[in-house]
Amino acid sequence: MKKEIEVLVRAIIQSKDKILVCKKIEKKYYFFPGGHIEFGENAKKALVRELKEELDLKMKKCSFIGGSEHLFVEDGKKRHEINLVFDVKVSKLKFKSKEDHLEFFLKTKKELSREKVLPEILTKTILKWLKTKNPFWISEI
Repeated sequence: MKKEIEVLVRAIIQSKDKILVCKKIEKKYYFFPGGHIEFGENAKKALVRELKEELDLKMKKCSFIGGSEHLFVEDGKKRHEINLVFDVKVSKLKFKSKEDHLEFFLKTKKELSREKVLPEILTKTILKWLKTKNPFWISEI
């Protein structure tokens, strides 16, 4: 088995007192929108591309707020993931998915703290960041 580290970008998109999350239709957990950075692509361009592909969103502003790393097992495969997280402002928030396997939802902070939003350590840190606005780096490794 080839061991790889996946590098992803994640968007924190707020609308009033709610935060945008997404979910793979067949899974029972949520995560923050975004996706993998392609080889040779910078993080902000990857985020622009992912938001366009998934939701047809146009980014107005994007600020790096922190990162996380963790190990987990999905479908019997051990994975190592690094997330680069950005506070994102969009022109007009739409949350109708352009991809058949994804659904998007707006959740309150209370809902985020009660529901399964992965990675859990990142969700807890995002909830803290929403109060303090302090940049962060967290690791479960």
